[in-house]
Amino acid sequence: MQKRARHRPRGWVANCPGGCNLPRAAPRAARGLVAFLAGTLIFGACATRPVPEGRPPAPVGGPPAALPSVARPEVAELGLASWYGRGDHGKRTASGEPYNMEAFTAAHRALPFGTWVRVTHLASGRTVTVRINDRGPWVGGRVIDLSRRAAQALGILWDGVARVRLEVVRWP
Repeated sequence: MQKRARHRPRGWVANCPGGCNLPRAAPRAARGLVAFLAGTLIFGACATRPVPEGRPPAPVGGPPAALPSVARPEVAELGLASWYGRGDHGKRTASGEPYNMEAFTAAHRALPFGTWVRVTHLASGRTVTVRINDRGPWVGGRVIDLSRRAAQALGILWDGVARVRLEVVRWP
């Protein structure tokens, strides 16, 4: 009588080295995992941003008026500024520090935390220097959210919104 081969489900390796009975999908899955990890390493290495040279060190503190300006301020943006105050006072900002509506701080979508920005009210010519410590504004058409104190210095408390020019004064 002829010896009958043992039945194996479809997709299983019949004669692998060492007599293992592994599914054929195992080597394919391993290749996929290796390809995923290699891609993550390659693209992850590209994701870091180099620190630009020639920028001054991060500010340690002090009033905004004591900041030295760069040779030629860089115009970051033109657009609308708004302000936020009492409802957010004491809450954590995106940078992790508590929001202080009486400090010269602001929220910007893209500038790094710790960047000092000169905000100029285009209608009145008033300027104020603020430190970016939060993310926002999340209302369309606005480029910066100022603290209550900064908005008061610019003269936009009553109006709530004003056209402004942003200039980077000091990078972190």
